Amino acid sequence: MMMLSVALVAAHLDHAPVGCACSAFLPAYDPSNAAVASLQDAPNSMARDANPLEEHLSNVRQMTFGGQNAEAYWDVTGEWITYQARLPGYPDEQIFTMRADGSEKKLVSTGLGRCTCSYFDPNGEFIYFSSTHERNEGPQAKVDMSKGYVWMVNPQFGLYRARRDGTDIQPVIVRRGYVAETTISPDRSYMVFTGSFDGDLDIYRANLDGTGITRLTDAYGYDGGPFVSWDGKKIVYRRATIANDQERSDYKALLKQNLIRPGKLEVWIMDADGKNKRQVTNLGVASFAPFLLPDGKRIIFSSNYSDPKGREFDLYTIRTDGTGLKRITATPDFDGFPMITRDGKKLVWASNRFGKERGETNIFVADWKD
Repeated sequence: MMMLSVALVAAHLDHAPVGCACSAFLPAYDPSNAAVASLQDAPNSMARDANPLEEHLSNVRQMTFGGQNAEAYWDVTGEWITYQARLPGYPDEQIFTMRADGSEKKLVSTGLGRCTCSYFDPNGEFIYFSSTHERNEGPQAKVDMSKGYVWMVNPQFGLYRARRDGTDIQPVIVRRGYVAETTISPDRSYMVFTGSFDGDLDIYRANLDGTGITRLTDAYGYDGGPFVSWDGKKIVYRRATIANDQERSDYKALLKQNLIRPGKLEVWIMDADGKNKRQVTNLGVASFAPFLLPDGKRIIFSSNYSDPKGREFDLYTIRTDGTGLKRITATPDFDGFPMITRDGKKLVWASNRFGKERGETNIFVADWKD
């Protein structure tokens, strides 16, 4: 399988969100179009025809309608979803919640700046998310793509938490440098996130109040997108391995500008304390957003592995030993950010399927069939 073509991806995703490396694979979208303007008339959710090639999915429902909606993640009960969306009336992406049936959509973040990477505190009281609202209240600058296809790791992101109704927003970790991509162990014993404040992009572990920060990865190069397993024992993440001096030099130069080049990402797994790191995929393309299934034996993730041009992303599963790669989605559209409920019955993900405009990205929920 050929390596992801940076030029081709750039052509397809030239205005993707750039504030957080979590969502930078989302396709281009103009929020001024009529589909976004009519969001207030949208239903809570809508049943969609299942794709006969997607044998693991049934009872597919579309949860959002128009704009860019992504990074939708379950709470521990499987009854609520938190997600980010770019909607009219706000300068940039904000954090919202909704019930599992799509009802009671509500703004949680301040409505200022750019927000990303939200996650429920397992106690149900707070939602954690990264935001620029204290450092930059307006829309974030677009990335200069003259350097090829790059992501911005926005140093203005700090980690905050708010109550479920959006009140009592508190800083948790605000440092000089990027802090985002946070997920939390279901027993509340720790959280993990990606940070740049030690001169590289690495994964850190901390207490839920932001104390006790411990660095879990230290190999030079981008480590990010950590997800804690439902049993709290493992962390899956993505890593861009540096193979030679030229790649090291390129990475270092871009990082000084708060940029990275995500042409080749592999899925890795490690213990909750950072020990026993092991590469799972070896696909040579862009594989990201891994999540460990409740059985602890398989990982679901997004990748452009099946598209020689590197443009189409689908969901895949793979065993933690690197065997048994299986394609899950089969539409000619972007599919990414998968997460399965703790009981293993429901999948939530973001997709371009059924979009009315080019690059429109919505959230979908389906019954998961093993």
